[in-house]
Amino acid sequence: MAAELARHHVRCRIIDTLQKPLPYCRALSTTTRTLEVFEDMGILQKAVDAGIWLSGRRVAYAGGPARDYPEQSGDFPYSHTYLNIPQPETERILTEHLSALGIEVERGLTLKGLTQDDDAVSVLLESSDGKMEETQFPYVIGCDGAHSFVRKAAGIDFEGEMMPFEFMLADVKIDWQLPSGYSFQSIHPAINTPPDFLVAVPLPEPGRYRVSMLAPTADMTSELGTDHGIQSERPAPGLDVFQKKANDLMGEPARLSALRWSSIFRISMRLATSYQAGNVFIAGDAAHIHPPTGGQGMNTGIQDAYNLAWKLALVLKKKSPQSLLESYTLERRAEAENVIERTIRATMNTGPAGFKSDRLADSQLLVSYRSSSWVHPIGDQAWTSDLRPGDRAPDCAGLRQQRIGYPFRLFYLLKGTAHVLLFDLRDPTPHCPDELHALVRDLRSEFGEEIGLYLRIIAITSKPQQLNVHTVSDITWVFDPDESFARAYSSQNKASWLIRPDGYISWCHVGYNSQDLLPYLRKVFISDMST
Repeated sequence: MAAELARHHVRCRIIDTLQKPLPYCRALSTTTRTLEVFEDMGILQKAVDAGIWLSGRRVAYAGGPARDYPEQSGDFPYSHTYLNIPQPETERILTEHLSALGIEVERGLTLKGLTQDDDAVSVLLESSDGKMEETQFPYVIGCDGAHSFVRKAAGIDFEGEMMPFEFMLADVKIDWQLPSGYSFQSIHPAINTPPDFLVAVPLPEPGRYRVSMLAPTADMTSELGTDHGIQSERPAPGLDVFQKKANDLMGEPARLSALRWSSIFRISMRLATSYQAGNVFIAGDAAHIHPPTGGQGMNTGIQDAYNLAWKLALVLKKKSPQSLLESYTLERRAEAENVIERTIRATMNTGPAGFKSDRLADSQLLVSYRSSSWVHPIGDQAWTSDLRPGDRAPDCAGLRQQRIGYPFRLFYLLKGTAHVLLFDLRDPTPHCPDELHALVRDLRSEFGEEIGLYLRIIAITSKPQQLNVHTVSDITWVFDPDESFARAYSSQNKASWLIRPDGYISWCHVGYNSQDLLPYLRKVFISDMST
């Protein structure tokens, strides 16, 4: 959240009670959608270098012979669904990125009080040496986990329940005959009780895995600890406990060693009634918690931050109305409901193929905000594309520009902090440059000369020879010789698309006259005429 605000040129303070990051490998799987976010932020290569691609699964069911399921890349933007990055590495990469943007994490600083009125949010901060600081901010965002102080202080309810059994986690080395990059899943069904299972997920260090399984029955009745997450105040299970369970469940010789850390952990399913209370927001585990099946937790929190940051930046710069912030809860809470329902179903329903997670849904590429009141419904009956406002804008390759000797992807053009207005001019007429020039004049007249900082225009055509592309300023002209854009967007000639800074389509139309576009832009941006 702090890094995205900084990238959108908003200064913030980020505080953390902990003096240093935790060493535990909690969040591990990084989804395809999160990798797209990292690419936009400029940290994708560092993430890839720090992780290991999941190349397949070995699954054993009910003590039967194990079967291998190699990963298939399909149509994903990257070669695999998951890149496994240990959480300490993800935090390191993000912290270094934030530092490069001029913001340091203030460690050993604890939020002790929070109140708000119509003008500001007042907070009380306590440093590790006991010094107190009272200060105010326009907004406060609680990314402070399942037991969020910010959520409680804001009076936001956190409804749900805890699973009636406990789990164990460990970071260990395993000596066995498993292909590199493969995970291992063993499931033993049971009657009137959860299935016994073991899951081993590869870490970047050769031969090292994060192992999870049900905790022994004797530990399930403990009243110590909290209702969610790692139970750090409880005695940690020893290597012998994990080895015994492995002997019972793996069905193949496997020796566990070099235990780096272990813990009991609990799972709850809870969802905040709102992600906003006045000028206070919550994100990540502070807003939603659920089973870890499918690796959705950290990734869903990252999508929360990516959704809110650009909206908050526009409001703080007085370029968008404060009502835009209402879309954060509308869009992200509905998605969290889907994640909670899907992860519970995948955790409780098992079969010969292992945990029944939806691979494509778990990639988070299918997340859509079509029901959001902040995307504009299509009113043109001539619209032919399956894509609708609220859908993720897909990528495509093979685009070119004059004087550039190599092709590039659409995401290369969409990177940045501005909205992007795309025009598909597959078969342009001689009048297209004049019509686009008139649109640019309308936008400047309505929103001022600075509109170019918040709204970029890209025209894509497969027939550049029909146009004098130098006749229109403030427009990036892109050539699509193989019509890869038209295929990816199922687009007809002279279709228009408005892409938000988080990569979602918010408006589309046949043609590009301003009579349909400007009313929607007036909802998102503050018009110079209205002020």
